[in-house]
Amino acid sequence: MIDLGLKRVALRILVMATAVGTSIAACWAGDWPYWRGPNRNDVVAEDSGFERGAWPPKKVLWEKNVGEGGTSPIVVGRRLMVMGFRDGRDTLYCFDVATGREMWKVAYPAPRFGRNAMGDQGLYSGVTSTPEFDPATGLVYTLSIDGDLNCFDTNRAGRRVWGINLYDRYHMQQRERIGRSGRRDYGYTTSPLVQGERLIVEVGGNRGTLMAFDKRTGRELWGSQFDDKAGHTGGPVPIAVAGVPCVAVLTLHHLLVVRIDAGHEGKTVAAHPWTTEFANNIATPTVHENQVLITSGYNQASACLLDVTLRGARVVWRRPVHSNVCSPVIHDGHVYWLSKHPVCLELATGRSLWPRGPFFGDAGSCIVTSDERLIIWGHRGELVLAETARRSPDRYTELARVGKMFRTDVWPHVVLSDGRLICKDRDGNMKCFSLRD
Repeated sequence: MIDLGLKRVALRILVMATAVGTSIAACWAGDWPYWRGPNRNDVVAEDSGFERGAWPPKKVLWEKNVGEGGTSPIVVGRRLMVMGFRDGRDTLYCFDVATGREMWKVAYPAPRFGRNAMGDQGLYSGVTSTPEFDPATGLVYTLSIDGDLNCFDTNRAGRRVWGINLYDRYHMQQRERIGRSGRRDYGYTTSPLVQGERLIVEVGGNRGTLMAFDKRTGRELWGSQFDDKAGHTGGPVPIAVAGVPCVAVLTLHHLLVVRIDAGHEGKTVAAHPWTTEFANNIATPTVHENQVLITSGYNQASACLLDVTLRGARVVWRRPVHSNVCSPVIHDGHVYWLSKHPVCLELATGRSLWPRGPFFGDAGSCIVTSDERLIIWGHRGELVLAETARRSPDRYTELARVGKMFRTDVWPHVVLSDGRLICKDRDGNMKCFSLRD
């Protein structure tokens, strides 16, 4: 391990790395390189392994603890990358996904909470944003709870390429109290997003809600026309509107859609009001063609499907059913999420299709597999396989369950990659199961 102490003025980076010789500048079938998977929507092209007798999963390939944080793992080739906070530092780890062997790691000083943190500190601590991988360059981008945006080279054992601090540069103020709820500020939580040569980040500062940077150098390229504080959601999502490339993001007060095409960068397409008490616009917007589905609890306590054109957004439907944390999954004309109970809606109308199923708590994520199964990760380590609506249209049907693996909430997203299922909780406990045997 090499210890490289870089000065505080260079973003207080301390690099600790072991050499690794194999490039990972390309994504492979079965990879999970982004927040919410290869297609950024929790729908994958691999099967669940149920027909092979892989459920409930029994073979644990490895276990480890990487430190606090709601951040989720990503997988590229044979490497799994994940972050965690421990002893005053955020660390980006790279493990062999098959064995759990540490290949390299890079760490830098970071606080446990963002500088404007307010409320719920017993539930949220450490790094929350999921890393973003760029297959064209092998670069990976991370964002700490206190706004440290960094770029590391995975082909050079995590060597730091560039970095800035978003609070220092863009001066986002503490999120305000909303309505009668308590004031909440969880710092920076959203994942960066690579689009072409740009890295798009929800900054929420004084020069635009979204900022675009040169992904290789960190040079600022443009800021969005719309100016709102960053939300507490999972990250910006690509969407094509009338063939025009855009990005959708749930800010503190709006569902925002902006153009990213040349000559129109940052121009507002739609800004639909959506403010949730406790600043809890958490579930990531889900895109289906030119439509965006948003949902949250508390005063909103609903889900809303919006049809987006270059002239704005129109409500298709709004229904009094919601997700607090789990991002909706759209597949085959249906919508799924996990929020206390499994939910299945008809996409066209928002009509609920399943009666209430078992209790899972607030924490949760879902994956739809190619064999029409639903992998559910919820509460404090409940791992479940269920049928989708194609196989079970009228009710929730559970096929297998592994119960209560961990003791804390499973805010981190479950990951399915090449027959391996990776589960993590907010304390950084991880288990990797094989679904091949």
